[in-house]
Amino acid sequence: MQSHTLPIAIIGAGPIGLAAAAQLLARGLKPVVLEAGPEVGHAVRAWGHVRMFSPWGFNTDAAARALLEAEGWSSPDPAQFPTGQELLARYLLPLSATAALRGRIRTGAKVVGVARRDFGRLRDGAARDATPFILHVQTEQGIEAIEAHAVIDCSGTWHTPNPAGSHGLPTPGETQHTARITYGIPDILGEARAAYAGRETLVVGAGHSAMNAVLDLAELAKTAAGTRILWAFRRPLGAINFGGGARDGLAQRGALGARAQALVEEGAVTALAPFLIDRIDEADGALAITGRQEARAVTIRADRMIVATGFRPDLGFLREIRLALDPAVEATPALAPLIDPNLHSCGTVRPHGEAELRHPEAGFYIAGMKSYGRAPTFLLATGHEQVRSIAAHLAGDTVAARRVELVLPETGVCATDRAPARGECGATTAPAPRGCCG
Repeated sequence: MQSHTLPIAIIGAGPIGLAAAAQLLARGLKPVVLEAGPEVGHAVRAWGHVRMFSPWGFNTDAAARALLEAEGWSSPDPAQFPTGQELLARYLLPLSATAALRGRIRTGAKVVGVARRDFGRLRDGAARDATPFILHVQTEQGIEAIEAHAVIDCSGTWHTPNPAGSHGLPTPGETQHTARITYGIPDILGEARAAYAGRETLVVGAGHSAMNAVLDLAELAKTAAGTRILWAFRRPLGAINFGGGARDGLAQRGALGARAQALVEEGAVTALAPFLIDRIDEADGALAITGRQEARAVTIRADRMIVATGFRPDLGFLREIRLALDPAVEATPALAPLIDPNLHSCGTVRPHGEAELRHPEAGFYIAGMKSYGRAPTFLLATGHEQVRSIAAHLAGDTVAARRVELVLPETGVCATDRAPARGECGATTAPAPRGCCG
């Protein structure tokens, strides 16, 4: 078909986007990588100060390593834990500069629309699946149309964080006070130190991003007098899961949760649990955050807020693509039961690939963090396995596409007080991860 002469478009030049390009090249296919930011790894730069809890051995892709090693690259110690900046400097930048990839990456190229050429979302037809994709790309010169045989969206979710509001909407007053609110993990011990030193900060969220922020604030408080930390959870404290601790297959991840839990138990931070935020106002040069604790209205004061309540996928530019998405998680229906925290009692997620990521639009995939929709627990190694499988399928190697080539570390988190729900560990036809659900 004519479309087979076209490249495969990859949206995003982060770790998974570049891994996808390397995997396609290894299969003799032609990738073009479209990155909205001015440089590769644009989102990684935003959390470059954060040390990862997965070691180098889990953070590089096999096909990408092959490209690098062909040009004399020396692999970092697989047991060491890189920061985001180290991941960028020692892996992503050298990878993007390899001869194989150098001319295939376009930065400053933001994809603002994806469709089938001459086929909107509504239009059926026997030729639909054989028709090339068309991507509208915003550049400095304006909108450019690019055709592609297939599309792999690896654009991530970093730039679309969840709001502070307990309903999933920005709480009244939230957008008006963004100058005092940071989303994600600010560089508290570096560039942002002056904003938090000697001030009171409310951290919202219960995941690893919130834990990182709380731990950095606690470290800052050791040398900056008057630094105070409030930590708001949406559930009662007894229901908070701080991770698997010593049972976690990634020791640094387990230690992160254990340290954060110790700060709460020692009283080094003030835990508000449950605390559901209803509105944010300004009062005497600070924020007045009103919420509910056990059905009582409570207003607390803080100089700043760090909102670390997770992320959500940007699906706006995919409106003309036929997607199949779970109504809660916003992942594919095949993947959602494996990662939905409402169903999945074990933190460990078994490897998955092309079949679980398939959408009704043939040749279109979402991979990487964005494939998880609103669910947490994503690891880079999971994304590497996803794009390896997708590349194999696009090359016609269905056996390799279905083969599992990844063993993930267990989280050590397992709820044993109820039977596994549909799609949980051991509740599907696939083998359960070792140790999951006891």
